[in-house]
Amino acid sequence: MNAISTIPRSDTPGSHLQSRPESQHGHDEKDDEHGHSLQWVDLLRIGLVALAAAAVWFRVWEPFARVSIIGIAGTLIGGYPIFKEAWENIVERKMTMELSMTIALLSALAIGEFFTALVITGFVLAAEVLEGLTVDRGRRAIQNLLDFLPRTVSVRRNGEVTDIPADQVQVGDKIIVKPGGHIPVDGVVLAGRSFVEQAAITGEAMPVEKMPGAAVYAGTVNQSGALEVTAEKLGRDTTFGRIIEAVERAEKSRAPIQKTADRLAGYLVYFALGAAILTFIISHNIRSTISVVIVAGACGIAAGTPLAILGAIGRAAQQGAIIKGGIYLEALAAVDTVILDKTGTLTFGTPQIRDVIPSNGFSERQIIEAASIAERKSEHPLGKAILANAAELGVPAAEPDEFSYTPGKGVRVSYSGEEILVGSRTLLLEHGLDIPPSGNNGADRSSQIHVSRGRQVLGIIQVADVLRPEAKDAVAALRALGLKTVLLSGDSQAATTSVGRELGVDEAVGELLPDQKAKWVSDLRAKKHNVAMVGDGVNDAPALVKANVGIAMGSGTDVARESADVVLIGSDLSKLVEAVKIARRCRGIIMQNFVGTLAVDSVGVGMAAFGMLNPLLAAFIHVASELTFILNSTRLLARTSAGRS
Repeated sequence: MNAISTIPRSDTPGSHLQSRPESQHGHDEKDDEHGHSLQWVDLLRIGLVALAAAAVWFRVWEPFARVSIIGIAGTLIGGYPIFKEAWENIVERKMTMELSMTIALLSALAIGEFFTALVITGFVLAAEVLEGLTVDRGRRAIQNLLDFLPRTVSVRRNGEVTDIPADQVQVGDKIIVKPGGHIPVDGVVLAGRSFVEQAAITGEAMPVEKMPGAAVYAGTVNQSGALEVTAEKLGRDTTFGRIIEAVERAEKSRAPIQKTADRLAGYLVYFALGAAILTFIISHNIRSTISVVIVAGACGIAAGTPLAILGAIGRAAQQGAIIKGGIYLEALAAVDTVILDKTGTLTFGTPQIRDVIPSNGFSERQIIEAASIAERKSEHPLGKAILANAAELGVPAAEPDEFSYTPGKGVRVSYSGEEILVGSRTLLLEHGLDIPPSGNNGADRSSQIHVSRGRQVLGIIQVADVLRPEAKDAVAALRALGLKTVLLSGDSQAATTSVGRELGVDEAVGELLPDQKAKWVSDLRAKKHNVAMVGDGVNDAPALVKANVGIAMGSGTDVARESADVVLIGSDLSKLVEAVKIARRCRGIIMQNFVGTLAVDSVGVGMAAFGMLNPLLAAFIHVASELTFILNSTRLLARTSAGRS
């Protein structure tokens, strides 16, 4: 059975996102026409077939010749979509269920089984309608995304604010976004101050404060004050637009398992026709022969497989994982090893103060105050972490009188006649200060910053790239799924080992260049492992491409996102865990359909061949099994719909 395979175009918010050439969209006008007419033409056909079946059953129009006319006309008119597709398949030299069903219907008419032919036609049409409605429910995932964009936009032009259609906005326009309104473009705040809910784009759970100079994204919600935004990216070019485009491309792709399903469906048709010929040769019973052709149904496989893939991709998108195609969904289900980048993937990617260790009775505030004075003119990332912490503590800003920086060691400043040293243990030792051993021995991932003031050692500041709060639980969940976890990093082996130990990964390797990460992936694949690589930076791109499935953090670089097969919205690694679960559930549903279809067809053909099924009962078994497998495939779609309600 052919399901509706495209998204009907309509005048919806953000419809300008869909305006691109058909060759890019992969749109099928035939399917689009079917989609638009589904609500009345198909229902009209079913009604016509039902009336004809009732007329034949009750013989309301005698003699028999007239009843025959009703039966033949009802079957031919009602079954037109089946016959049309069967002819197209013959032209394309493809063996499909429509062709075998056409043979069965024409054979039923030839032997005077008019009521049976009409009932089969009605069953098939009803199944197609249900299948189409089910697909439409899945396709509405994208339509629901488009609802995040406004129909009209307030624009300031020539000093006046006017409302214009969203698809008429131009780059450089000044957009006015009122409290509670959706932001229609990617841009920069020109004026105003507000909090913006942007979890759908960045994955941040809490609203983010926006002020002049801050970036905003299409599809996010302005919660409080009014904002004036300069439009920088529109439509498909926005982060939101690329998410929609990725989902659309994914839903139109064909996974290897879907191609396998199509081939299996074709083989089942050959099996049914071969069994029918053998049945006729042995029994010479035309009714049993027709029953054999009718009962064998591969539609549950042919239609159920893309439905399951569609539901899985939609479900994953709802959970914050954009899977770029069915092929990657299938690969994700087969993954047995997950390689994780460290910086920016498992950690925040920016140094933060992890601990302050005072000595000689000094306080943490005194240490931070001295360090912030020394780092005031520094551009070092560790210095910026100290200044950020000082600002949080409300330590007053102070400029040093003199400043000198020694690469690899630290800074020396003079302030109010006192010397302040901030840096490595070596720096303080070179200035004649006595420092007791730290006891760290390089095993910790923290960078230790020693602080002295006025020839007195104040203490140590430990600065580290802090783990994301969900990282440890996500790694544990991946391991619970039976996946091997490997941490690869360009950081020192000591720092990488420390992070790996804290996370509980199976293996941690540091001091790797980008090409060495890629070689790690290639070596694992050569050992027959199915590898997923998770990264966020330019240096991860080679490894992402080499992996069976490349997974990029949505908060990472454009290069990483473009190189990846799966993009996690924001920076939450737990979304990968959900994506793996969904992919495995999809594979399980498809395999259930495979096994169930083979079982039903084998038993059904055997019963029909031995005369235990008449054509009407065979049609009922065919359609009932088809609907069962289609509904089985819609379980992920149902979860997606429930999750949005």
